[in-house]
Amino acid sequence: MIMAEKITELRKKNGWSQEELAEKLNVSRQAVSKWESAQSVPDMNRVLLMSEVFNVSTDYLLKDELGDAPQGDAPLPEEAGKPMRSVSMEEAQAYLGYREKASRRISLGVLMCILSPVALLLLIGAEETGRLALSDVQAAGLGLIPLFLLVGGAVALFVASGIAGKPFEYLTKECFETAYGVSGMVRERREREHGAFTAQLVTGIVLCVLSAAPIFVAMLLPGGETEADEDFKFIAATAALLCIVACGVWLIVRSVIRRGGCDVLLEEGEYSRGSKEAQQKTQALSTVYWSLVTAGYLAYSFITMRWDRSWIVWPVAGVLYGVVLAVYGSVKKH
Repeated sequence: MIMAEKITELRKKNGWSQEELAEKLNVSRQAVSKWESAQSVPDMNRVLLMSEVFNVSTDYLLKDELGDAPQGDAPLPEEAGKPMRSVSMEEAQAYLGYREKASRRISLGVLMCILSPVALLLLIGAEETGRLALSDVQAAGLGLIPLFLLVGGAVALFVASGIAGKPFEYLTKECFETAYGVSGMVRERREREHGAFTAQLVTGIVLCVLSAAPIFVAMLLPGGETEADEDFKFIAATAALLCIVACGVWLIVRSVIRRGGCDVLLEEGEYSRGSKEAQQKTQALSTVYWSLVTAGYLAYSFITMRWDRSWIVWPVAGVLYGVVLAVYGSVKKH
């Protein structure tokens, strides 16, 4: 085992991200990344400091040898004697390939869900303003057809993605080790895709922020000849708002899922070992919370038929979710 592998292993066993280790050693995250990918080696002062941080001997860090850290070092977070699963290069590449496919499927499914009520809005609006010679029941019936088709298609995409990801579930739930070269490959890929990730994420956020533009445009346009024309103008603007939001969220979801695959294999960010332990404790709470939010969203939307307003449930639920987790964590500590 070379020094690069030892640094990576000890960092992960302590549940630290590269940023956290870099802060402890007074270096940049890029320096830690280069050490772990064997692109450079730390100087002796850093090695001495590292031995104190990891509570191992300098001999263990400097000598290329097989085996684990010497017995008698400070206990690590994992249960003693419990072997961790090793992820080979082939498994890592297969997982990244799955995340690429999942990013396309899930982002498309989310886009379809957001677009699903657009036809219903336009048809009901056209019927109410006299643009279509249909009854309100006929307009609602025709509008519900694409809604259920789009939602059904989205559910199928979500289920297919979930089934395909079953063999890789352990990566997000358990601690593991990576074979030699895996971490370097993943970091290289993450750096290579960083520009595209940033561009997609920023574009998606900008689209979501600008999604209200059609409403403002409708307010600035001259009024219609009749009150019905004025009402339909805002209905069309709402439909355009949903289309823009759908495109923005599609970009955000796709970029985040792809980027998340690298974080999973590197056990960084929300997939660090400490985060995995916390997620296991809150998994049941999260399932109940989001199930109730989804049920409330669908119930309110179908009862009121105000799909142009009900979407606000999701950002509000996202903010409240952080509060719920904080309260739950505080209660568990006491």
